[in-house]
Amino acid sequence: MAKISTRSKTDLLIHIGIIAALAITLFLGFFFFWLPFSTNHGQAITVPDLSRMSLDELESYLDDRNLRYEVSDCTFVAGAEPLTVQGQYPRSGAKVKEGRKIYITLTKRTAPSIPMPKLTDLTFRSAELSLRSIGLEVGQKTYVPDIAKNSVLKQFVNGREIAPGTPVAKGSKIDLHIGDGLGNTIFTLPDVVGMPLDEAKTLIRGSDLQIGTIISVDDPEKEVGTVVRQRPEANRGERIRVGETVDLWVVGPVEQDDNL
Repeated sequence: MAKISTRSKTDLLIHIGIIAALAITLFLGFFFFWLPFSTNHGQAITVPDLSRMSLDELESYLDDRNLRYEVSDCTFVAGAEPLTVQGQYPRSGAKVKEGRKIYITLTKRTAPSIPMPKLTDLTFRSAELSLRSIGLEVGQKTYVPDIAKNSVLKQFVNGREIAPGTPVAKGSKIDLHIGDGLGNTIFTLPDVVGMPLDEAKTLIRGSDLQIGTIISVDDPEKEVGTVVRQRPEANRGERIRVGETVDLWVVGPVEQDDNL
């Protein structure tokens, strides 16, 4: 085996230079050739949009793009197909390396059960907000005669009345019976013409009716505050339902009732 002479200073410097050149070559080769090749450096892949994709087609779809997936969470979404993608990370459009794992959220097969809230005696608006806040929906609205206008009277699921606290599937539609502000009872309309306004109001409210519009009129032959006309008119034997309104014409200046 041939030996390299190191007897002179020049030979030593040459040997050191060769060793340094080899070290630099190895260093550059590791960081600029081998390392990028082994880590797919510079080979970025755009993450596709996986939303609403089924689990069956997801694996082959990502394999074709040199990507992988892992189910990180499951959630229930009303109206969505079971076992479809509802969320992903990284999001679509992000740049990742080949072989990157995409974490996905799938929809559950079955809806979780939640306790039915008490909606009766709430206004329809309040009931609607209450249902939405816990993942339920308003179904069919049926208005029924009742003096509690826009108040929820009964609650149903699939045609059956449901009591508060009963388990119900999340996303279910809740049918409601709502008061229309009118009662079932029909009776002869009271005659308040000629009465003072205060007495007329008392009689109307005592008959489970509501005061409608109060209109001021001039009539020098009548005392101020006297009711001279009403609508509907009672002298025709007009009949009325509980909860309906009666408009009044009153002599002189009057103020509208804030409790109407």
